[in-house]
Amino acid sequence: MSASAAPRGTPHVYRHDDLELRGELYLPSGAANGRAALVVHEADGIGGNVRRHCARLADLGYVAVAADMHGEGRVLEGEEMQAALATFRSDPELLRARARAGFDALAAIPGVDAGAIVAVGYCFGGFAVLELARSGAPVRAVASFHGLLTTCRPARPGEIGARVAVFTGAKDPLVPPEHVAAFQAEMTWADADWRMAVYGRALHSFTNCDVDGLNDSRMAYDPESHALSWAAMLAFFDVTFEPAAA
Repeated sequence: MSASAAPRGTPHVYRHDDLELRGELYLPSGAANGRAALVVHEADGIGGNVRRHCARLADLGYVAVAADMHGEGRVLEGEEMQAALATFRSDPELLRARARAGFDALAAIPGVDAGAIVAVGYCFGGFAVLELARSGAPVRAVASFHGLLTTCRPARPGEIGARVAVFTGAKDPLVPPEHVAAFQAEMTWADADWRMAVYGRALHSFTNCDVDGLNDSRMAYDPESHALSWAAMLAFFDVTFEPAAA
């Protein structure tokens, strides 16, 4: 399915300070499962990959919101996109607050249980949901797909309450082995509840079936890694929501 054919949710407008954020809301297509998911886009903005995954979550009973991290629903390109990413990388408090605005907007939707929200992110969004977890936000779990792993504001012991799952490609040049090792050390030192899956043949953006059209050698769609990581995420969320043993 192409990005243009990806299903779109209904507009869901919220704010971060004075900035209007134009997300998209996806309601369960059948019976609701009592859970909700904040889904954070790649570097450019809300597009086909996020929309497809929001729709898949809604089909499974989640209330899903595609967050707008740039404001006004903008999809950025070129230097403007790179400048936005540089700002977020250098200012983790801004990134965390922007992601938290999406979390709060989702939690405010009638019928959503604020204690049953997860966050899912792709590429830049994967980095964003990890920063949301590092901030101590009351999100139950986060899942990062091919996101950047290092931060200029590492978590300290006791700061991360969310369960954390990372899905990354061994051949991703944007996430080299030293970054993987640094993330593992950070999470262990912070005493976080974390796990990681590394897909040996996967490059960056391995979940995005449109990425091959960019002709960027750092990125490629890998259907097997996509399917396996999606199944692993769903199992991770199911375990997260299982009642605690007596």
